Amino acid sequence: MTQADTSATETRELKRGLHTRHLQMIAIGGAIGTGLFLGSGGTISQAGPGGALLAYAAIGVMVLFVMQSLGELSTHLPVAGSFHTYGSKYISPSFGFAMGWNYWFNWAITLAAELVAAGVIMSFWLPDVPSWIWAAVFLALLTGLNFLSARAFGEGEFWFSAIKVTAVLVFLVLGVLMIAGILGGPSPGFSNWTTGEAPFAGGWMSIIAVFMIAGFSFQGTELVGVAAGESKDPRRDMPRAIRTVFWRIMLFYIGAIVVIGFLLPYTDPNLLASADKEDITASPFTLVFERAGIAVAASVMNAVILTAILSAGNSGLYASTRMLYAMAKEGTAPRLFARLNERGVPVMALVATAFIGLFGFLTEVMGDGAAYTWLINVSGLSGFIVWIGIAWCHFRFRRAYVHQGHDVENLPYRAPLFPIGPIIALVMLIVVVAGQNIEAVADGRVLEVASAYIGLPIFLLVWGLHRLITGPRSRFISLQDVDVDGLEITPKA
Repeated sequence: MTQADTSATETRELKRGLHTRHLQMIAIGGAIGTGLFLGSGGTISQAGPGGALLAYAAIGVMVLFVMQSLGELSTHLPVAGSFHTYGSKYISPSFGFAMGWNYWFNWAITLAAELVAAGVIMSFWLPDVPSWIWAAVFLALLTGLNFLSARAFGEGEFWFSAIKVTAVLVFLVLGVLMIAGILGGPSPGFSNWTTGEAPFAGGWMSIIAVFMIAGFSFQGTELVGVAAGESKDPRRDMPRAIRTVFWRIMLFYIGAIVVIGFLLPYTDPNLLASADKEDITASPFTLVFERAGIAVAASVMNAVILTAILSAGNSGLYASTRMLYAMAKEGTAPRLFARLNERGVPVMALVATAFIGLFGFLTEVMGDGAAYTWLINVSGLSGFIVWIGIAWCHFRFRRAYVHQGHDVENLPYRAPLFPIGPIIALVMLIVVVAGQNIEAVADGRVLEVASAYIGLPIFLLVWGLHRLITGPRSRFISLQDVDVDGLEITPKA
């Protein structure tokens, strides 16, 4: 590549090709995955229908506050770097550095996990085909979608998410008909809410345990913040996405928990088995569809779950690629990754991220899988760390904005419950992170403690080392010195 070519690629900008419907489906799709289709059964088995409902509702409120914080930040400053940029501007460059690399690594490894899961899902239909073949096929598909353009990614994610949303809506409609006794035999009434220890089985400890699981289920909603950097009209589209997406996600999760709780007793062994993501037949969705008389329920849900996996991989590849690009633009990653092709796609960042995803997959299929397990463990808390960063950045931004004499009425979107919202979110998130495996901590099971919490000290280490190496220029930024300038995008016709 000549010097002129290099200069041209570095002066190109991301193409703002995402519309409102793309942003809404990106946020919805990010939260609807195997956590709902498979994990929801295990949570009911563990805490009863009432306990699961309470835990998911509480986490949903926390996510609402986080999303409102993200909405205010991303409408004011809609950039692909999102929380990395906000962390650098509103807290400290070192915090932003750690946030960016934490998020990139999280989704790069998540891509590997989705490739592994896709191989397992395909074995349901074609058990004799090696999983690495499916991994290669799906990685090529997702990389191809992301290589074309942001619009191609958005369209792919729109239809992936549409399939998932349709499956949930059909499930809810059939579930209501079955609860009413119109379909699938006589109505169960409230019998499954009063059997055994229901509705709250296992006491508060079980509810707290489900609280942690529910938190993982909602991860991915923050993807819309990264996508704001390529939205055609972020000041119009982001508030719409934030306002509508939360209620839709809550409808899906709370509705699904209610339906499952009415139709299946929490003592049903299949619900506990549904936590095993290799057993599609144990999915509560499969069980309900079968009771509704859908003979091919397992195959239908297998296809839906495969779609959910591809959706997560697609979104993860997009988000991590844009994060790596943004870090390169700001000088916290090699400049090579800031190069864009003529369609505005950061190709080198895409290739690097896809390679890391492939490497992670290979660590699982080769050897005993120990390296893969630890890679997954390192990324386990990454989503919660990002949410903590979002709430903290919002708190700092708003305080600095007011401190410097600006009128909050001039903000394109204002989180309605500031400062209570981000404060509640921060407290709840700290509880979630601290309680990841509190039993192992209490019992002194060192290996389990390390497995559950290793992501946190690594994040703090990266933050601290960057601060140590860069010195005073990465100090904690005072409210007076915080850069609160926004970015107004003029939509193109």
